[in-house]
Amino acid sequence: MSRLSLFNSPLLLGFDHFERTLDRVAKAGAEGYPPYNIEQVSDYRLRITLAVAGFAINDLEIQLEDNQLTVRGKQKDDATRVFLYRGIAARQFQRSFVLAEGIEVAGATLDNGLLAIDLDRPKIETQIRTVPIKRGDDEKSEGRVVIDGNSAGIRAAREE
Repeated sequence: MSRLSLFNSPLLLGFDHFERTLDRVAKAGAEGYPPYNIEQVSDYRLRITLAVAGFAINDLEIQLEDNQLTVRGKQKDDATRVFLYRGIAARQFQRSFVLAEGIEVAGATLDNGLLAIDLDRPKIETQIRTVPIKRGDDEKSEGRVVIDGNSAGIRAAREE
C-alpha cells in the first residue's frame, strides 16, 4: 500500500525535501528524554533549553549536520562510587531537531543543569529578478518574467 504524499501535486515543484524532513521530525518526536523547551528570545533568535541535570560539559556533545541539530549525552561510569540505592538514572540520550534553512547555531551554554542552545534566524530579504524570455528560433528577447520573492509567484509581462 503506497502512502499519499502531501507534496504530490505537479504545482509543488522542489518540495520533496520537505517530505523527507517531515518524516525525520515524526521519528524524532517519539523521543521523551531529556525534556526541553523552545522559546523565542527575540525576533531573530530562538533558544532550545534541555534539562540535563547530572551531565557535565564533557558528557555532552552538540553536532550540526546539514539542517539537523543533534544533542548527545553520555555520563561516564565512576567505578569508585558505591551505590546502596540508585534512583537517579545515568542514562545516555540523543535528541534531534530539524532546523529550517538559514538558521545558524550561535552558541551553547550549560548552567544549573540546563543546556541552552541559541539559534539565529536571519532576516529574509525580498529578491526581485527579471528573467528574459527568448524565442526558440532566434536570440531576440520576446518579453520578461518578473519573479516576486514575497509571493513566490511568477508573472509574465509581454512587451508589445
